[in-house]
Amino acid sequence: MSFIGILFKDSTNHTKAQYAKTPSFFVDLNLDQIVDAITEKWLAYDLKPFFYSPIHDVDGIKYRQEIFHDLENELLYQHVKLFTEQMREVRRLQKLSENLNYKYQKEVWFLYAAETYCRAIKDFATSITSAPLNSRGFNSFSKFLTSYSAGVDFNTIIDEANKLKEDLTKVKYRIIINEGAFTVQHYTEEKDYSEEINETFEKFRQGAVSDYLVKYDSSIESMNHIEAKILEFVAQLHPDLFSRLENFCTIYANLPTGQAGFIDETVADFDREIHFYIAYIEYIEKFKRNNLQFCFPKITSASKEIYNYEGFDLALAQKLTGNNLPIVCNDFYLRSKERIIVVTGPNQGGKTTFARTFGQLHYLANIGCPVPGRQAQLFLFDQIFTQFEKAEKVENLRGKLEDDLKRIHSVFECATSRSIIIMNEIFNSTTLQDVTFLSKKVMERILELDLICVWVTFIDELASFGEQTVSMTSTVIPENPALRTFKIVRRPADGLAYAMAIAEEYRLTYNRIKERIEP
Repeated sequence: MSFIGILFKDSTNHTKAQYAKTPSFFVDLNLDQIVDAITEKWLAYDLKPFFYSPIHDVDGIKYRQEIFHDLENELLYQHVKLFTEQMREVRRLQKLSENLNYKYQKEVWFLYAAETYCRAIKDFATSITSAPLNSRGFNSFSKFLTSYSAGVDFNTIIDEANKLKEDLTKVKYRIIINEGAFTVQHYTEEKDYSEEINETFEKFRQGAVSDYLVKYDSSIESMNHIEAKILEFVAQLHPDLFSRLENFCTIYANLPTGQAGFIDETVADFDREIHFYIAYIEYIEKFKRNNLQFCFPKITSASKEIYNYEGFDLALAQKLTGNNLPIVCNDFYLRSKERIIVVTGPNQGGKTTFARTFGQLHYLANIGCPVPGRQAQLFLFDQIFTQFEKAEKVENLRGKLEDDLKRIHSVFECATSRSIIIMNEIFNSTTLQDVTFLSKKVMERILELDLICVWVTFIDELASFGEQTVSMTSTVIPENPALRTFKIVRRPADGLAYAMAIAEEYRLTYNRIKERIEP
């Protein structure tokens, strides 16, 4: 198997992912917040398109899961991290070379960048072959890297870079300074008088003395115009050596893409794409430290029996962990003919969070990532559609109900039996009778298309619409119904959801009434 990429096992998806845009449902499911947080540290790698590109075949998802499994080995993970750090140093040196002002200074830093790259390749080729590899992706890359590092082209680069660096370090010269002028000459062996001077004046030392020496920055980055002129004269003294340096930089000059010519394209792609895994692993680590679980879900395309145990909303968890607040986990499952989870219950009870969690889990699973939860089996979707309540726009001459109807109609025009739809209290701008009528019509269409669906609603009748529907409700503390547990459990709707919504609207809830009657 030839190496295509560490993210994709085929070149078609690899190419498509470069141009992926933010999916339309990201905002509704708060996936935009999750991806922003994952990629925040790694903006230089432009990782977001990879998170915008779900994989539409089970084997492609397994390809990534295998790599995540390999990276659970701490030895391999540290080898990968070290390689990426070395590659960052290569790019730093390369950028430095571009931004410097003096010819030979630029060329030397370019040489250092090439030498650092070659050393990184050699080190990684050795370490990756000694690490336990079980994934197709890493095994394939290891074979590529072994072949590449043993190849003639690479070894030509490393031999030339090492020889140039060695020869440059051997260059010696002397500077004769006389009345504001200087001369650069070949180095000739001379006696070092510094020790004799120190011995002569040692007897005059009286206790600690102040140091009046000027601190001199000897780094080549700080070269001034005088030093640059000295280097020019040194180059004239060693024309063959500096001609070799110039030829090296010309041959491996920066490409139009900004990448140095000595960097192999496959290596550069690997360096970028492996950060998809690094970024996600680092992101979920903080949740694991809070005893939250992640698992590798089974992905099914033939069956719509799905489940997740102890899952949670990543975007919400990110906010709660930052404030040291507890995170509530929930379970769900669909079996046999069940297709639709109807979620009812009091407002602010976690219903919308549950719906978002359902969508997040499926999306993250379909890009090959570990998902929140102890155990999961999730569906290989072709599209996710969301219908969340939208604020009415003044500039829109259509009414809110008309907007809802147009949006749901457009979903049904595009959806297939492999699609997932997540709805959150639509049609709320009309009467209860109309909401019930429209909702039942939508439910019939969902069942006709055999869609997997989560529907948050206050219409309890939908929860018992047929054998394909499952009722789940948000729960409260029995002793004080005003207190939410944020647990969503599988049980019949209790008939209070709409009543609670009305009570909230007219300030007739327990807490509101208590506020009124208290002195």
